[in-house]
Amino acid sequence: MRQIQFREALREAMNEEMRRDPRVFLMGEEVAEYNGAYKVSQGMLDEFGPGRVIDTPIAELGFAGIGVGAAMNGLLPIVEFMTFNFSLVAIDQVINSAAKLHSMSGGQYSCPIVFRGPTGNAGMLSSQHSQNFENWYANCPGLKVVVPSNPYDAKGLLKASIRDPDPVIFMESELMYGDKGEVPEEEYVLEIGKANVVRQGKDVTLVSFGKMMKVAYAAADELLKEGIQAEVIDLRSVRPIDYDTVIASVKKTNRLVVIEEAWPLASLSGEIAYVVQRRAFDHLDAPVIRITCADVPLPYAPTLIEASLPNVARVVKAVKEVTYAKV
Repeated sequence: MRQIQFREALREAMNEEMRRDPRVFLMGEEVAEYNGAYKVSQGMLDEFGPGRVIDTPIAELGFAGIGVGAAMNGLLPIVEFMTFNFSLVAIDQVINSAAKLHSMSGGQYSCPIVFRGPTGNAGMLSSQHSQNFENWYANCPGLKVVVPSNPYDAKGLLKASIRDPDPVIFMESELMYGDKGEVPEEEYVLEIGKANVVRQGKDVTLVSFGKMMKVAYAAADELLKEGIQAEVIDLRSVRPIDYDTVIASVKKTNRLVVIEEAWPLASLSGEIAYVVQRRAFDHLDAPVIRITCADVPLPYAPTLIEASLPNVARVVKAVKEVTYAKV
């Protein structure tokens, strides 16, 4: 099977959906003439023209509102935020308009819109450009929140998001746009809300999503060297969360470590830990441990970034604690 970059997988998804349905269009800062800040939309202006690939001013609240209005009137907008840090400027349109339209209209209107762009740490960009808001958006009824970890999932989940009748928050990572992975040329669409057990194991369950899946994979490799077999689950989406897959794994391994890039308070990992102890308490042989970012604004210095974020050593240590291995 061919290998393509994460950015190419996203581009293919948008191209295919725009060819399939003339109601789909892309708008955002530098998506057209500049081919996208991260070259995700490269060449799309040439194919679809300025009526469907639209450069916007630096005004997130404004163009997010235009997108919501377009969706209310039957179009299928894809709104790109250059980073989800900038989505805070537009959060009123996302939360108070897009997410609530279906409920407040008594089901008469839907808002089929995708808000997509990069999330989380992207290197030395300091505190204002390195934040994770997956848990913020996942907290809001009416939204779906998708966080792919590889090119295959990125394409299949973005196509599903564009076709979804509800607003979808689609979060990527700047540090993954160049990642390569196997992506079939034929048509496929993945189900939103279905986790993927990417590695079988019997001793402990590792749960993560997005960029942190790299940490989970690397930790599982290190643990295997010491005879500990980790089962690794990629959530793929964090609203809805596929709790059934997580619970089934915990019933098999009896231990759980959750890895998340965001801050610890009111985190998704905390919510997952609660649901697991509520639904599978009798199967747990150790308390759930979660690995998150340090509870500080992310620093600029690379050494401090490394110290703040989840890493392999922290995951390995946590697994040894829950398996009562020598730490």
